[in-house]
Amino acid sequence: CSPEHPHPTRPMSTLDLFAEPPAAPDAAGPAQRAAQLRAQLHHHAHQYYTLDAPEIPDAEYDRLFRELQAIEAEHPELLSPDSPTQRVGGAVLDAFAPVRHAVPMLSIRTETDTEASGAQTFDARIRRELKLQDSDPPVRYVAELKFDGLAMSLRYENGLLVQAATRGDGETGEDVTHNVRTIGQIPLALPEGVPPVLEVRGEVYMRRDDFEALNARQRQRIAAGIKGEKTFVNPRNAAAGAVRQLDPAIAAQRPLSFFAYGVGEVSDPAQGGPAWETHHDMLMSLRDWGFPVAEQTACVQGAAGLVDFHQRIGMQRDLLPFDIDGVVYKVNNLGLQAQLGFVTREPRWAVAHKYPAQEALTVVQAIEVQVGRTGKLTPVA
Repeated sequence: CSPEHPHPTRPMSTLDLFAEPPAAPDAAGPAQRAAQLRAQLHHHAHQYYTLDAPEIPDAEYDRLFRELQAIEAEHPELLSPDSPTQRVGGAVLDAFAPVRHAVPMLSIRTETDTEASGAQTFDARIRRELKLQDSDPPVRYVAELKFDGLAMSLRYENGLLVQAATRGDGETGEDVTHNVRTIGQIPLALPEGVPPVLEVRGEVYMRRDDFEALNARQRQRIAAGIKGEKTFVNPRNAAAGAVRQLDPAIAAQRPLSFFAYGVGEVSDPAQGGPAWETHHDMLMSLRDWGFPVAEQTACVQGAAGLVDFHQRIGMQRDLLPFDIDGVVYKVNNLGLQAQLGFVTREPRWAVAHKYPAQEALTVVQAIEVQVGRTGKLTPVA
């Protein structure tokens, strides 16, 4: 874990699920062929959605997908929960079922001082809580992006996605599994070796280019006179609205993405769980298991490292393909996190460091109506 190499090369041996499966033999039976197609489609979806490195044309992916659909239609007993065909579809819900989080989804305290002093204050507080002297080495942190999206908890049992839930009030959220299955970056099945129970915490968001394309389609539908259509105010609102659709077919039309940044309930080492020592180790395991982790995530040391990260990301903020409203600092060592504990249901070992607001409220003082050459009226605030 170092600022220069925050993401070591992924050991492919741990990613059998995402390794290129062998070509199908001509004589493969339906069950064998369905398994081969699922493996191929999982692999290519991972290459496309998570690694942004597609290996086959969209038309070839669609051909494999249709072949799997045909086999499952002819042999319903071969349909499995982790099949790529189950990403889209399902009955329309009447309402969302409540989900009690096994591990609460707590909020992180926000540092509203947007200057370097905000990072320095956090580091000074951590050192004070840990009773460190000036002569002691700097604290190691993981610095991450603060995504402007919707917090999500993904629960996997025996490697299969069984539930996705919103944060809600932190204790109880809403079951939105039917919509989260439509997000290509979220794996439906994990490779061998993952803990029997694994809850992945992260952010559902919408890229800026996907948001602009969505609004362009919405404007076309409005112009065509389709009732009930509207454009969206910002990517966060569009993402939140998509996740909370009662009809998964509508959610599937909304281009959503996902970043992982933590875990909830995880099997302990005695039951096949991992023995992580640092937060960064945990993030790298999630990435190796197929979850997107932001490439900007870095390990830094002390207040100077936090300040540098905050300023560096601030300069890149407008160039990122998605919205952020700050960065997050977390003590890297999990043992120190446990030692620091929580206060008023917020972790002492983490803080969100904001940037200056890019939007604010204003007052419309007057509206003038301009008349164009052809008589078109245009209101101007």
